[in-house]
Amino acid sequence: MNALVPLVVTIPLLGAAIALIFGQRPRVQIFVSLISLTLVTAIAAVLLVAVDQTGTVTVNVGGWAPPWGIVLVVDRLSAIMLLVSALMLLGVLIFAIGQGIVDDDNETPVSIFHPAYLVLSAGLFDAFVAGDLFNMYVGFEMLLAASYVLLTLGGTGARIRAGVTYIVISLMSSLLFVGAIALIYGATGTVTIALISERVRELPMGVQAILCAALLLGFAVKAAVFPLSFWLPDSYPTAPAPVTAVFAGLLTKVGVYAIIRTDTVMFVDVPLRIPLMVVAFFTLLVGIMGAVMQADIKRLLSFTLVSHIGYMIFGIAIGGDIALTATIFYVVHHIVVQTTLFLATGLVERVGGSTSISRLGGLLKAAPFVAVLFFLGALNLGGIPPFSGFLGKIGLFQAGVEEGSWLSYVLIAAGAATSLLTLYALARVWNMAFWRSRGEVEGYQSPLLESLAESPEDSGTVATKQTSRLMVGATTGMVGLTLLLTVFAGPIFGYAERAAAQVENVDNYISAVFPEGSP
Repeated sequence: MNALVPLVVTIPLLGAAIALIFGQRPRVQIFVSLISLTLVTAIAAVLLVAVDQTGTVTVNVGGWAPPWGIVLVVDRLSAIMLLVSALMLLGVLIFAIGQGIVDDDNETPVSIFHPAYLVLSAGLFDAFVAGDLFNMYVGFEMLLAASYVLLTLGGTGARIRAGVTYIVISLMSSLLFVGAIALIYGATGTVTIALISERVRELPMGVQAILCAALLLGFAVKAAVFPLSFWLPDSYPTAPAPVTAVFAGLLTKVGVYAIIRTDTVMFVDVPLRIPLMVVAFFTLLVGIMGAVMQADIKRLLSFTLVSHIGYMIFGIAIGGDIALTATIFYVVHHIVVQTTLFLATGLVERVGGSTSISRLGGLLKAAPFVAVLFFLGALNLGGIPPFSGFLGKIGLFQAGVEEGSWLSYVLIAAGAATSLLTLYALARVWNMAFWRSRGEVEGYQSPLLESLAESPEDSGTVATKQTSRLMVGATTGMVGLTLLLTVFAGPIFGYAERAAAQVENVDNYISAVFPEGSP
């Protein structure tokens, strides 16, 4: 079983190398990408079952034991992040293949897209299984390099500008991260997470707080936590639909995952509850207020992405089994739903020729199946019962009530308001883009529409584009996954509960890395 763990990183990297070699053979690249991500998905599923039944799996790369060697760690939290990420990457890949077929690969040039996509996948998986901070940093840098390539596919002015902003912010985040690693190594003499957890407790609380703040600052940029989220709504919407879907669904969750590890394993004694709750409050409200002011669907969803990160920070701040269980469930829910909604928006753009609700109309009649796909995703993101979004929020609110402080109740109120405003924003999209007839668009006057902000890069309605069965099929499959989250919410919550209990047991993590005792 241990031998499977390195494969989740090496298979995509090997696939990227092969895809690069066969740059002029599109069918070979497609085959390699599909096989690579299918294998990783299967391995992730096996690992999830194995760690749930037998406990944490660790691998010392090259046979070198930590702290001298690299250790890979897969516990229940890592395993579910691996599986969900692999499923999303595979689904989006199928969508991208379908888009490439009908567009003759103008939007997603195959020779560039597939190697970069597989490198991004390897970076994601590496970050989730890293047992030391420097290896996690390497995973982040793999993500950065690949994501810049993907973000600027097509070479348009808007994408280059967005890419420059993205890479500058990401490099600043990386500098903060590597600086924090240097400080932690200087204070503890190690970058192995399990050893940091032990040795940091011997430091004065003031030093612990400084080290923790330095690390969280870098992760907060990755997770798009307020006030470090300003870059996201201007960066993600300019990319091709498959790239935007992956970025929105997965990249910010790497930052959330790292924050969970920081709070529950490395800096357990540092009092983070109040600072994180304040940050969660502003992330919730500022993000959703930005969303309700947008006319462009992609920018609207990007702002909701920021706001819903606030729910996850809320759960991390409260801590405890109930809060962490709800947080893990909500992370899984949001990865799937947010990715699905961006893919559905990609279909809307192709059918309607725009993503601005001021120019869209009659889509319910023109593309009823696409309308249904968007509608189901919107209901889930908005938290309508009995969908998984509602269940995750109820779990977080229950944890807040049990915590019982006035700040928890303030956050519950902010969370409820955010949920209602999310519904309002998405209902407005449905009313204008789908329910309104196409004949009403021309000359339509509305003070509300006039007050909304269009995308800075909006060039008006363009020619509609053909959709393929693969694109619609991939989006349909993703919507099916969002529904399965509701149907199987009980077992998923049960797994999340076991994962939360394992994450909170720091000694269990340490003993898994050092079964014979730490050096």
